[in-house]
Amino acid sequence: MDLLDRLLGHDKWTTDELLRRSRELSAGQWDQRFDIGCESVHRTFAHVIDNERIWTELIAGRDPEHVTDGWWDYSLAELTTAYDEAYRDFAELARTIRDYGQWDDEFIDTLDRPPVYKTKGGGVLHVITHNMHHRSEILHMLTRLGLTDLPEGDMLGWEQMQTVQKGAN
Repeated sequence: MDLLDRLLGHDKWTTDELLRRSRELSAGQWDQRFDIGCESVHRTFAHVIDNERIWTELIAGRDPEHVTDGWWDYSLAELTTAYDEAYRDFAELARTIRDYGQWDDEFIDTLDRPPVYKTKGGGVLHVITHNMHHRSEILHMLTRLGLTDLPEGDMLGWEQMQTVQKGAN
């Protein structure tokens, strides 16, 4: 497994696990406001999806203006489906960039004023590290909401789990 596949695998699995664990929340807990980040588990997941969609469009050289922020009203089940679709598109783009050696190729971030050229590799890593940042906030909120035995979310723990699962098969 190469470095990108490790990063994508860890990113997707950890977010999936937090979405799965969020099913344990009541409706009130799902939308409970905190003094951190996007303020609720719901809004933070919505932000992660919106961010993945926008950056996928930008890095691919497409106009992100058609990406809506309707995620704010999505249920947990709808957000999980939207996340799967958004991540599939993002991971496909990242692997294409890797496969064609386009890490240093540039795209225009049209959301910056004025627009700024950025590298595709930097954009891919931005999405992955941005997700990690917000997962940390979600872990904090879930802990404050009383959930226990949450994943630590670290790369080495995920990799060790992958090795154990391969050995079991």
